[in-house]
Amino acid sequence: MDTALQQLTDQIRAAATDKTPLTLCGHGSKAFYGNPTPAGTLLDATAYRGIVSYEPTELVITVRAGTPLVELEAALAEKGQCLAFEPPRFVTPGAAGLGTCGGMVAGGLSGPARASVGSVRDFVLGATLINGRGEHLVFGGQVMKNVAGYDISRLMAGTLGTLGLLTNISLKVLPQAPAEATLVFQLDQASALAQLHRWGGQPLPLSASCWVRDNRAVGAPELLFVRLRGAVAAVASAVQKMTQDAAGQRVDNGQAMADWAACRDQRLSFFTEPASTGQALALWRLSLPQTAPALNLPWPQLIEWHGAQRWLWAPVLAQTQIQQAARQAGGSAGIFRAVDATGTGAKERFDTLDPTLLAIHQRLKNEFDPAGIFNPGRLYSTF
Repeated sequence: MDTALQQLTDQIRAAATDKTPLTLCGHGSKAFYGNPTPAGTLLDATAYRGIVSYEPTELVITVRAGTPLVELEAALAEKGQCLAFEPPRFVTPGAAGLGTCGGMVAGGLSGPARASVGSVRDFVLGATLINGRGEHLVFGGQVMKNVAGYDISRLMAGTLGTLGLLTNISLKVLPQAPAEATLVFQLDQASALAQLHRWGGQPLPLSASCWVRDNRAVGAPELLFVRLRGAVAAVASAVQKMTQDAAGQRVDNGQAMADWAACRDQRLSFFTEPASTGQALALWRLSLPQTAPALNLPWPQLIEWHGAQRWLWAPVLAQTQIQQAARQAGGSAGIFRAVDATGTGAKERFDTLDPTLLAIHQRLKNEFDPAGIFNPGRLYSTF
């Protein structure tokens, strides 16, 4: 067994014996995400890193969980391939890098292309992890099609390390698109959503969309950005059709690529912490059906993924109002990032689960982590 892996296993077994909470950590780029948790013993997985195997012709790569995300993406780029779901790379002051592959899966976060290609969980083919008993478990495989039983590997996406420590991850990758174009339209929120719904029902190579109005900037316009990716002829035809459907123009590709990267990594001006209003503020994330209408909420908003994901800056005390609005639209809302992580006044960062789903979560936690040592309370305060 690899020395780094053996050390991690030994630390987990000792913690399980003593019932010592463990704080799973890579580069710490997503430490802000989820419920604040009591200080625990650090379980640092960054030493367990490297690309285990890569078969470009099979569109599959297997990496160790501590591998820096930028290292993985660089290896794929050399072969003209990519992580199509565009995982965000948050920059944290003092962090060693821009996130690890294990943190990418455990965080379960995807970028602007999610509506068109799927989320991180859709690209996980297999995974190995160490559970709360110190056992090494293997799930899934390293091929596109496999019948390896329960799809536990994808279950790990979004668990924030509460079920175990990911060690190896096999991912499906895709070729980079041969052509790309970004269009911008000046439309209000309702008109932008309606237009996206019309385009979504047509055979257009839609890749991502972003509608934004920054209420903090006086006279800021309401803008809809739409990215197209695909064959050269398909992108060119779509540009012509869409600019005929609505008054818009093409954005320079160099500038557009930089802006989409900033959207992916939350470096757009919208995501900058607003000026203090005397209230505890939070960046809220709303997950809604793509066809949900514009929400009547009095705070700055940014809409991604053809409308399926919406962001807004609002007071923490508006939790009831925001979550009710999201539920009425058929979705959910939660605090993504709080300006004051220690004094938000919100007991749970994520929206309340249905009792049946909560019970399933609890049973999974008990099975994978019977001693409750992995990131206790980070997903839900009760476990």
